[in-house]
Amino acid sequence: MSNNLPPIYFYIPQSYLPATIPANADENWQGFGLGIHAWTLQTYLRLKTDGFPCELVKKIPQEGIVLVHRNALRSHKNKLKPGKKLLLICLKADLNSYPYTQLHVVQNPLETQIIPQSYFIPHWTQPGLIKRDPARGDRFETIAFFGHQDNLASEFLKPSWQNALNTLGLHWQPIINRNPWHDYSKINNNWHDYSQIDGIVAVRSFERRNHNLNANYLNKPATKLYNAWLAGIPAILGCESAYQAERQSELDYLEVISFNETISALKRLRDNPVLRQAMIENGHIRAEAIQPSIITQRWRKFLIDIAIPAYDDWCKQPPLVQQIILGYNYLGFALKRIQDKL
Repeated sequence: MSNNLPPIYFYIPQSYLPATIPANADENWQGFGLGIHAWTLQTYLRLKTDGFPCELVKKIPQEGIVLVHRNALRSHKNKLKPGKKLLLICLKADLNSYPYTQLHVVQNPLETQIIPQSYFIPHWTQPGLIKRDPARGDRFETIAFFGHQDNLASEFLKPSWQNALNTLGLHWQPIINRNPWHDYSKINNNWHDYSQIDGIVAVRSFERRNHNLNANYLNKPATKLYNAWLAGIPAILGCESAYQAERQSELDYLEVISFNETISALKRLRDNPVLRQAMIENGHIRAEAIQPSIITQRWRKFLIDIAIPAYDDWCKQPPLVQQIILGYNYLGFALKRIQDKL
């Protein structure tokens, strides 16, 4: 570790640590399909490659700054508390906040408004992403969804969807995974390949009730939009806060709130090559802000400007004050859980 910085660790418990890890974060590795590795391993690898001093560990150290994915805390039965010289940073992903962590990193900018001491850093884009093949030219034939079945509206799993696409002369080519959160052995990792894809559709649900229950998906990222920009294809997306927070114009993506609107949006794109090209060119511009090199710099800035000062401040507090802070954090966590159930 650098003499000028406190030790900074990325922690994955032994029980969740893969036997082998990729040499770099640009590998199309199956494990990056799991949140625990997409957040923990990928961030560690990119910072390490960028020359930032940090370590990957399988045991909690006695002191320093420790970044840990929310799912990794399951191995501690959600009872892990920071010691007098330990700052815990929870990589929250789309899970509940953690009551005993001093800081949270969230993947939706609007979540910072409801979780104290939380900071937004965009989710990493798809490692090893292969862009749409320029040789496809003006074709608009193949539509895809890349992701987990839990994140796809049920309407897209029914014959009526396939029938509607057939009527439009379009081909549905989804890569849908159904793996549990901790197992990547059966993940189809071809969802990095956009070479033969002309557009994506990604809607979690058309049910208003689901949007209300999930607070407009405040815990979800805009990753599918980022990947579409990078891949050079137009996106048709659901009504979600993360997408809306990124949206600067209709050229960023087409938003739909129903099955019929989705069909209409596809027909519009099919019949309007000028619009498609404008969306692709706009995506090239928007993609500059979410390149891995840019996100890496955001991580460096967060660690230097936020995490290290927070660590220094924590270490200066008397043990009694530290316990009061943790108790206050837990109280806020408990109250929010109660509010969410009302």
